Order: sequence, then C-alpha cells, then structure tokens
Amino acid sequence: MTLASVTSTTHTKAKSRQAAFRIPPTVALAFAIIALVIAWSLVPGLFTSHDPAIGVPAHKLLGPGIAHWFGTDQLGRDVYTRVVYGTASSVRSALIAVVIGVVAGGFIGLLAGFLGGWVDILFARLVDVLLAIPKFLLAVIVVTAIGFDTTNAAIATGVSAVAVFARVMRSEVIKTRQATFVEASFLQGGSRWHILWRHVLPNASRSVLPLAVLQFGDSILVIASLAFLGYGDPPPASDWGLLISIGKDYLKWPWLVYAPAFITIATVLSVNRISRWLRKTD
Repeated sequence: MTLASVTSTTHTKAKSRQAAFRIPPTVALAFAIIALVIAWSLVPGLFTSHDPAIGVPAHKLLGPGIAHWFGTDQLGRDVYTRVVYGTASSVRSALIAVVIGVVAGGFIGLLAGFLGGWVDILFARLVDVLLAIPKFLLAVIVVTAIGFDTTNAAIATGVSAVAVFARVMRSEVIKTRQATFVEASFLQGGSRWHILWRHVLPNASRSVLPLAVLQFGDSILVIASLAFLGYGDPPPASDWGLLISIGKDYLKWPWLVYAPAFITIATVLSVNRISRWLRKTD
C-alpha cells in the first residue's frame, strides 16, 4: 500500500467521522426548542412577569398581541404565562416516566438476556402481558388505581413503558453476550457479574439512549392526554393537557386550545427528531 493511498484512506475516515457528528439544521432547531422548554421548566419567572393563577377580569378572552402573546383566558389570565409555568410539570412528569421505564425495563431486559433459561422465560411472559395491553389503557388503569394527580400519571406512564425498554435491552444483551470480547473475558476467568457490569451493560445500553429520548416525547403526549381526561392535577394547575381540556369549552376563542397544543406538538416533534438523529449517529 502506497503512502498516497494510506493518506487518502485517513482523509476519508476523518471526513466520515465529521459527517457523522455534523448537526443538521432541523436537529439544531429541535435542540433549540428543547433548550427553551427546559429553561421554561427551570426558571419560568425569567420569561414572564405575570402570575399564572391570578388574572384581570377586565382583560378576559383577549386575543394574542404584544401585551399577551398567547392571549388571555376566561378569567383574564395570561395564556403564555400559564403555558410557561405548566412546562415544569409536563417535563418533570415525562422525566419520571422515562426513569421508571429505563430502570425497571432495563433491569428486566438485562437479567432476562444475560441469565437466559427460566429467568428469560418468566420475564418474557411478563413483557408479553404488558405489551398485550394498549399503552394508554394500561396508564389509565394504573392511575385509576393509585389516584388522580400528575405525579401518579407519570408513574402510570412509566409502568406502561417498561415492556418496551425490557424488550430492547434483552435483544441488545443477547447480541452483546455473543460478542468475541465477552467470550474472551469468560475464558480469562471473569465472573458472570463482572462481565455483566463491565462489558455487557455498557455496550447493550447504547441503544437505550435514543429510545429513552423518544419515550420522553411519547410520555409528554400520554401525560397530556391523561390530564386532558381529568387524571392529572385539578385547576388552577396549568399542565399542557389541562389547558387544552379547559380551552375546548371556549372554541370561539381558539387560541385557548392552539397555544398549548402548538407547544406540545413542537416539543414532541423536536424530541422525535433528536431521537432519530441519535439512532443514525449511534
């Protein structure tokens, strides 16, 4: 192999790595939207000076404008302010759901895929039962059993996601377990648990990150749907789903619905775009 061919190959690999980590404009926009949503959830007071629970009756049902970007509701409260303050509840609930799904589902899939045998059969049947129940219906059943509020809705959403994470983790563990470096570690005298935590878990969990990001967006939708149906916190809470539910009774003033709905859709689409990009760069 000549020096020129080696140099050409090196440049090609470098360009491939640069292309893999280049962020497309749509992904950059998605990151910007998610950064704004996270900022709303952490420091809402920096983005609005209005009170989300107190309105001015004389200013009720005003259309969007400079003074009120998303208009006002039936009690004279600023809709933009209520959307901003409702972000914290929506984001926190989605994070709770994702953590429950990743931890519980990942643990089940890890043990089932690595141990095999009757452990795999037992957990596989459990996952099949969970997958046989529609995700939203399972969330409704769980939140009905443990009580109506946003945190319980998040727990119910997390429980409904356990089966998905378990199945993905199990398949990745089985694939990793058959890798050459795992067999080499066994031959060198490594214990089962050392190999599990040192080799199998780090490699198998790489596919869980894009799924967790995707599940975050899905959890926002499920929790908003539960809040829309009255399974979340009651008024004067400002969860996005609750805002849409209240706004549907005032369709003559459509901004009460399309303002929180637009933010919800933009957030979910941004999360989905980031998840697809992460899968391609994995």
